[in-house]
Amino acid sequence: MILLIGVRESGRGVRGYFAAGVVGISKAMNLGALMRISHAFGASFFFTVDSRVRLSDAQSDTSRAHGQLPFYAFSSVEELKLPRGCQLVAVEITDGATELPRFRHPSRAAYLFGAERTSLPDEILSRALHVVKIPTKFSINVGMAGAIVLYDRLLSTGGFGARPIAPGRASEVPPRHVWGAPLARSRKSEPAS
Repeated sequence: MILLIGVRESGRGVRGYFAAGVVGISKAMNLGALMRISHAFGASFFFTVDSRVRLSDAQSDTSRAHGQLPFYAFSSVEELKLPRGCQLVAVEITDGATELPRFRHPSRAAYLFGAERTSLPDEILSRALHVVKIPTKFSINVGMAGAIVLYDRLLSTGGFGARPIAPGRASEVPPRHVWGAPLARSRKSEPAS
């Protein structure tokens, strides 16, 4: 059994963490691209399930993500282990999937993408707590899908505030919350009942 430990997500003080993974990937270029995108958006770890390529062949990972974040390779769906409390989010074009713009990202999530030319296996879809789809007209490259989902996560959980009303105008970023001193009242100041 492998124990995965979540690390606080990098960025603007966001709580929680996320990971990205792919099932049955067969193209080294796509593996490298998804790893690099995951690293760029601050993933805590990366994983593969039933990969058909070696990590050393992923030359498109120019950020060398495999040396910067933990990498886990599971040989089957049954072997896949996630940290306690980590919610599996399957990304798949399927009936009943939630469209990405309507999806609230969990604070602790593992996003799992399908490989080239195939859909995610039914055993993954039934195991996933959430199934989301990118509202496109047709299927897109796994690296591009990863970039869209992780960017959406950043936008919705990163504390950037609402979009401006006027085009091109930047809105104020809300200040970080600062906890004040505890409020306490003296019992002597309370009126007698």
